[in-house]
Amino acid sequence: MIPVDKSVSVLDGQHELRVLSLTRGEDSFALDYTITPPLGGEPVFMWIEAVDDQGHEYADFGGARGVSEDGRHTSGTISGQPAIGAEARELSVRFVFLRGQSEVGWSITIGLR
Repeated sequence: MIPVDKSVSVLDGQHELRVLSLTRGEDSFALDYTITPPLGGEPVFMWIEAVDDQGHEYADFGGARGVSEDGRHTSGTISGQPAIGAEARELSVRFVFLRGQSEVGWSITIGLR
């Protein structure tokens, strides 16, 4: 697991996306995150698009999310594939949100070493 702890304001500044960690797998990778305050009301769909510093691209591989036990945020994990190459030093991840007819993305860069 690689600690990330990076945040970005999303959804018209009404929420904060905080990426907590990245875990590498044999055929994919996973990002743990929170969204504060929790998502509710109108459905919001989210996916990722990523590219590493070597030019390799990664596609969304699904995930799961739900409201935290205390109700203060949404907690989730979202995955990408294929696995991140061993030579990659950083990964730029674009989180894309679709709410109603509006699709907007925000990016963060994650150091892998």
